Amino acid sequence: MVAKTVVIIPTFNERESLPIQIDGVRAASPDVDILVVDDGSPDGTGEWADQRAEDDDHVFVLHRSSKQGLGAAYLAGFAWGLEREYDVLVEMDADGSHQAKQLPSLLEHAGKYSLVIGSRWVPGGSVVNWPTRRKWLSTGANTYVGLALGIGVKDATAGYRAYTADALRGLDLASVESQGYCFQVDMCWRVIRNGGTVREVPIEFVEREFGTSKMSGDIIQEALVKVTQWGAKHRWEQVTGALGRKNGASQGG
Repeated sequence: MVAKTVVIIPTFNERESLPIQIDGVRAASPDVDILVVDDGSPDGTGEWADQRAEDDDHVFVLHRSSKQGLGAAYLAGFAWGLEREYDVLVEMDADGSHQAKQLPSLLEHAGKYSLVIGSRWVPGGSVVNWPTRRKWLSTGANTYVGLALGIGVKDATAGYRAYTADALRGLDLASVESQGYCFQVDMCWRVIRNGGTVREVPIEFVEREFGTSKMSGDIIQEALVKVTQWGAKHRWEQVTGALGRKNGASQGG
């Protein structure tokens, strides 16, 4: 049985790249559906997506009135997909950095794991057209995430990923407020904390050809602060849990 799959593509001013990305997905995985979540793009992205949806019964559009952030867009897409009983929900950028031709590689493992991540930093993974500084930023951030949270995921900040519906239903999505890199770490962390399984598959990540990056210093700062807070809380829970077990054993003895 083929899993019912939807690829969620958030957009804000992606009029140039979105047609290429949708064509790529339709070619690589013809049976999956695509949900464009547009944040009121002034460049006509949403209107183009509406026209495409009229001609393609695998394409759907969810309009939001204003730019509210990547995390909020994906959460809206998750709600839409879960309501329509999709089995697998995929995150994908509109700008082409997440190559549609690699989607089958993720879907091959989707359903066997709670979360499948298209990883740049496992053997076989790579990045194209990145300056050295950005590589160091990404690898350094992921190393810090691993140390702070005690997880073995090499690319927790990656945005090309597939969740099972069961994994998402098991999370308190209403409490997720993080954005950008932090949203991806947050979701990965929640899946693991909830007992879910994670598989990383290597991908080639290509820097966008169209538009401008949405990454900002505020997003990086948010990730650093929140990961530090989550890590400190996690370590405190480990310490207090260990002390509780020790005290209980002492009293029992």
